[in-house]
Amino acid sequence: MPGITEMATTYNCPNYVGELFAASPEDTPLLSSIGGLTGGESVDSTTVGWQVTDLRDAADNRQRVEGADATTFETRTRTNVENVLEIHQEAVSVSYTKMGARRQYGPTGTAVQLGSTTLPADELAEQLQAQIKQIARDVEKTFITGTFSKPTTNATPRKTRGLLQAITTNVATTTHKASELTASDVLDLIQKVWENGGVQETETRTIIVNASLKRALTRLFVKDGFEQSDRNVGGVNLKMLETDFGSFNIMLNRYMPATKLAVVSLEQLAPAFLEVPGKGNFFAEPLAKSGASEKVMLYGEIGLKYGNEKAHGVLTVAAG
Repeated sequence: MPGITEMATTYNCPNYVGELFAASPEDTPLLSSIGGLTGGESVDSTTVGWQVTDLRDAADNRQRVEGADATTFETRTRTNVENVLEIHQEAVSVSYTKMGARRQYGPTGTAVQLGSTTLPADELAEQLQAQIKQIARDVEKTFITGTFSKPTTNATPRKTRGLLQAITTNVATTTHKASELTASDVLDLIQKVWENGGVQETETRTIIVNASLKRALTRLFVKDGFEQSDRNVGGVNLKMLETDFGSFNIMLNRYMPATKLAVVSLEQLAPAFLEVPGKGNFFAEPLAKSGASEKVMLYGEIGLKYGNEKAHGVLTVAAG
């Protein structure tokens, strides 16, 4: 159902009786598992940066004789990685009449009494809570599919780089559709990630998929008589699958494109926030009075820290 883009009044936002059911999904499994809108790392910049280093390949010919001079010197260099924080800002306005007429039924109806309970008991709080949920959904989506943008002026907004765009090394494609996916398609990608140092942590190696690819994984890896176990990661309950490379969490995520499967080292992901002095990360702030209503703004700046992109991988399957 469409929302309204104006002040909430008794006319455009009427009360009704009975239990309130959500018409839209509210789950944000990726964001919730890595800290949510309150966890993560606080930074003092509109960008978040980190370093990546590597080791040379292991060798079986590096032995030295007694008394040898040290004549060969090696230094491991580091690579800088950067992402930006994006601004999420929403506002709510509720008229004084709407705030007070808590027991009015319908836009022009009569007063109703539900025992000692009124739904909603506080319209302003109800609308703010809805906006927080919407921000969390927006962040969930951009952490997956976000396209990086770091403008040089304030004419366009900053946009954080999402996980799928961040992965450039372990990238695979298959001509198979989701219904035709093979175990080799998935295991070949996992092997690439493992060979590049990813999915080393038992608790946090995760496969993120949408509904059709989740069904494909169940078909491929959950055999007759095998019962899937559960694991709690950051407060999110995830199913597990056993593979040649160990147990993987399976994160069903409605914001993953239907043709994408991501293998993720979840411990390397974290939200980064810009903390505003005296206010915090994500906060609600009353706006200036200009009439008979309450106006409140929700504000926060957040970006995705994804660690070493080689610790993750993405598989693209054929559409259909």
